[in-house]
Amino acid sequence: MKLVSWNVNGLRACVNKGFMDYFKTVDADLFCIQETKLQEGQIDLEQFDGYTAYWNYAEKKGYSGTAVFSKHQPLSVRYGLEEDREPEGRVITMEFEGFYLVNVYTPNARRDLSRLDYRLEWEDRFKSYLQNLDAVKPVIVCGDLNVAHEEIDLKNAKSNRNNSGFTPEERGKMTELLESGFIDSFRRLYPEKTDAYTWWSFMPKVRERNIGWRIDYFLISSRLSASLVDSEIACEVTGSDHCPVVLRMKEL
Repeated sequence: MKLVSWNVNGLRACVNKGFMDYFKTVDADLFCIQETKLQEGQIDLEQFDGYTAYWNYAEKKGYSGTAVFSKHQPLSVRYGLEEDREPEGRVITMEFEGFYLVNVYTPNARRDLSRLDYRLEWEDRFKSYLQNLDAVKPVIVCGDLNVAHEEIDLKNAKSNRNNSGFTPEERGKMTELLESGFIDSFRRLYPEKTDAYTWWSFMPKVRERNIGWRIDYFLISSRLSASLVDSEIACEVTGSDHCPVVLRMKEL
């Protein structure tokens, strides 16, 4: 089974930058995207032949939003955490026979950290939500989690300490989530791999010089570790300031 996650930073823009070429080539069972930045009817769904599309649109136009394109019929689909259709369109949960898939776009604390308190409160609710799912069946979590967990996960750790996405508080919440029964699939397989990033600033030459952050993840319930085949970063794929991440699992 192959799963893909990609923060496309605007699907309409990404489609004009090669999105469909990658989508068709990778041939995923489940393809999850974040930051769709569109509303219903603003893109031609006929391009996704063979897949059923599930959308969680943000109320604010041109902002946030998530989607999943699935070859498989889910048992159920839920939008949001405690509430259905939460206003920022950040979470889609799909239930399958052997697992839950949770596609998430985690709130950013903002450059001035003005949204840090909200972010930390959201993290607590999200962890509780995942634990409740995990009590029923295993969970696969994917998306832009907006945090570089360890110093190995960004190029310039020292100069970014206390910056949004690398504050002790945000990193601590990631640690708490992993300690609650989840595995960072990439680090499980490649614990010492450096220069492995999924996001780069749009500033000139930053991506070419690989000055990046690893903030896009596939997390899996600990009891799925024996089913983990590979966890990849498709850094060669452009079209967004993020690149896709790919999870390969044995059939669940």
